[in-house]
Amino acid sequence: MIIQMYDDSRMDEVREVVLGVLLEHGFEYDRLKDADLKDINSYYLSKDGAFFVGIDNGRVVGTAGVRKLEENMCEIRRIYLKKEYRGKGNGEKLFLAALNFAEKNCAGALLKTDPALKKAINMYLKHGFSFVMKKDGYMYFEKRF
Repeated sequence: MIIQMYDDSRMDEVREVVLGVLLEHGFEYDRLKDADLKDINSYYLSKDGAFFVGIDNGRVVGTAGVRKLEENMCEIRRIYLKKEYRGKGNGEKLFLAALNFAEKNCAGALLKTDPALKKAINMYLKHGFSFVMKKDGYMYFEKRF
């Protein structure tokens, strides 16, 4: 898997990966929560963020986004990977692409995740994120640079 910056020619593939992973974990498409998938350029790139795609055999197999927030903070989100690419370090590669971008462009990073995603949580902790709180069924983490 190679990691590239997103471009609009990949929009449908990105949506397919993200929504497929969400469904796999029992989450339905949410018009509000998933609005970023309709215009990745506006949500991430035009606001000095980044969106990475993992590519294998010419197709998107994973995603990672960085969205700029207030006070020079950013949010790392959309770390998704097709099932057959998990357990091989690919998710960590995508996460590190997002984290490296955040470290170079922000004062710190936030992220939220579902408590059931234990491997993801362990990866966040391994890379220096600290648990902040649990709210509305999600766990929130933070790392200052």
